[in-house]
Amino acid sequence: MRRYADAHPRLLVVGDLMIDHYLWGRTERISPEAPVPVIDVQEETEVLGGAGNVVNNLVALGARVAVASVIGPDENGARLREMLEDLEVSCDALVEEAGRNTTRKSRVIASHQQVVRFDSETRQPISNESEAVLLTKIGELLDRGIDTVLVSDYGKGVLTDRLTQGVIGAAKARGIRVMVDPKGTDYTKYRGATAITPNKKEASEATGIAIVDEASLKEAGFRLKDELGLERAIITLSEEGMAIFGEEMRVIPTVAREVYDVTGAGDTVIATLGFVRACGGEIDEAARIANAAAAVVVGKLGSATATWDEIIAYENALHESTTEHRIKSREALATTVTRLKSEGKKIVFTNGCFDILHLGHVKYLEKAKSFGDVLIVGVNSDDSVRRLKGPERPVNPEYDRAYLLAALDAVDFVTIFDEDTPYELIKVVEPDVLVKGGDYEGKEVVGSDIAKEVRLVDFVEGKSTTKTIEKMRGERC
Repeated sequence: MRRYADAHPRLLVVGDLMIDHYLWGRTERISPEAPVPVIDVQEETEVLGGAGNVVNNLVALGARVAVASVIGPDENGARLREMLEDLEVSCDALVEEAGRNTTRKSRVIASHQQVVRFDSETRQPISNESEAVLLTKIGELLDRGIDTVLVSDYGKGVLTDRLTQGVIGAAKARGIRVMVDPKGTDYTKYRGATAITPNKKEASEATGIAIVDEASLKEAGFRLKDELGLERAIITLSEEGMAIFGEEMRVIPTVAREVYDVTGAGDTVIATLGFVRACGGEIDEAARIANAAAAVVVGKLGSATATWDEIIAYENALHESTTEHRIKSREALATTVTRLKSEGKKIVFTNGCFDILHLGHVKYLEKAKSFGDVLIVGVNSDDSVRRLKGPERPVNPEYDRAYLLAALDAVDFVTIFDEDTPYELIKVVEPDVLVKGGDYEGKEVVGSDIAKEVRLVDFVEGKSTTKTIEKMRGERC
C-alpha cells in the first residue's frame, strides 16, 4: 500500500460543490424563550462539502485534482473558489451562473451531537448555457491529461442528464475511466459509466429491489450493471464492506472500530477507489483500501478525510487485533516499533517469566500500560527460565505464556527472548518507559541506560508464581 502513498495521479471531480459550515459548542441550559437548548458557540469552521469533500479526500491522498462545477456569483461562491485554490486544485472548469446561490450547509454541533442544520442553496438544474460552457471546459481538461473522472452527484442541479452523459461520452472517447457516486432513483443518466457506487438503500430505491439478503443483493447489483452498461456496479454495505459486481459478485468486508459520524463516508469511498484505480490498482485492492479509508473517517466527527498514514495504521491495527498476531518475533517487533514511533506513540516495556499468570501480574501490567500508549512485554523463553529458576520451571511453556499475556487488554505486543537478561531486546525497542517491580528499588535496572525513563511498580502482596506452586504442592500432600 505504501506505493500509493508516493503516487500523484490526476483526477477530475465533476459535481455539486458546497461549503459545510460548522458551529461547535456546548449546551447546559434550555432557552426561557422556547423549549430549545441554548448553544454556547466556542468555535466556527468551514470545509468543502458535497463534491468538494471528494476533492478534500483526493488531496489528502496526494492526488492532483481538477474540479468542474457551477456556482453562484455570490460571497459563498467566492469563498468556495478560495478554499479550492488554497488546496492547489485547478478551478479552470468552475463556471459561475447568474442568479444561482452557491450551496452552504450550516450545522450546529453541541457535545459531539448535531443539533440542527440550515441550508442556503439553489436546487434547480443549471442553464443550457452553463451546460455548454462546462462541457467545453471539461473537454479541455480531459485533453490535457486526466487519469480518472469522478462524478459526485448531490442532486443540486449541476449533473443534468445532458451534462452527465456528455461527461461520460467525452471521457470514454478518450479512454478515461468514469466512476459515479449517484443520487436519486433514476440512474439512466449514468448509463455507460465505468462504475457506479450507490449504498444499499440507494441501490434498493434505484432498482425497486428490497435488498434483504445475499440473493436480493446479487439481483440488484447485476441489474444495475446490466441495465446501465457498466463495467462494474459497486454497492457499499456500511460496516459489512462492499459488493462488487463484474463477472461475478464479490463481497469485500471491512471492520469499523468505532463509529461517530457517517457523514461523507461515500465521498471517501469513491475518492479512494478512484485514486487507487488511477494508479493502476486492481478493483479488489481498491475496494479493500477504500473500506479501510471509510472506516477511518466514520471514526471522526463531521465530513472527514483519511490520509495514507491513517489508512495504513488502521489496516495494521486490524491485522494485529487478534491475539496470535500480537506475538512478534524480534525482527517483526523492530518493524512494528519503527511504525509506532513514527505515529508518535509512547512505548512502555517490561519483562518477566510470567509462568503462572495471576492477579499480581495483571495489576502490574495494567499499571505499566498507564505510563504510555503501547505496552510491549518481553517473556523469558523456556531455556532462559530454566537457567534462572531451576530445572522444574517453567510450569507453562513459552508460547502458552506469551499467548495468555497477549490476550490481556493492557498488553499490546509480546515477544519471547532467550537471553538471561532482556538487554538486547531493550536495545531493539528503545522504550520511552522501562517498568520493573518495586523490589528493584535501589538496584540497577537492566536497560536503564537505553530507556528514557524507569518506573517501578509494587507487586500485589501475597501474589506470586512461587507461592502458587507452593500452595499446589501443599494441597497435593
